[in-house]
Amino acid sequence: MPCRHRFGIIDRFEEFNEDEFEPEKFNCIDVEDDFLIEIYHAGFKDKLNKLETYLENVRQPDRGLVFYGTTLIPPKSLKYFLDIIVAENIKHKSKELAMLIEKISTAIKENKWMIHYGI
Repeated sequence: MPCRHRFGIIDRFEEFNEDEFEPEKFNCIDVEDDFLIEIYHAGFKDKLNKLETYLENVRQPDRGLVFYGTTLIPPKSLKYFLDIIVAENIKHKSKELAMLIEKISTAIKENKWMIHYGI
């Protein structure tokens, strides 16, 4: 079974518990690790490293996605994240990226945080 990254939307951030690993709670979609690694090394890394995020909790500001942990993506960063993923999907035409675009777009419309579970 391939390693997967999971992306979801946190409906009520005030109820988010950073100590619980609950991808099902956030209606996560999966993106295959091999695919993210491939685009990461093809220029995605430089763009992604400018994405303002948090590592595990809001007390640890960070940049980019944590490939082996949990990343929190605040609403203010979602448009930038969406732009990156849309550009990559134009190049790669991926069903997984299309699903991620839809997930990010929903979070933007609802002004919600996203969560990323690395492998």
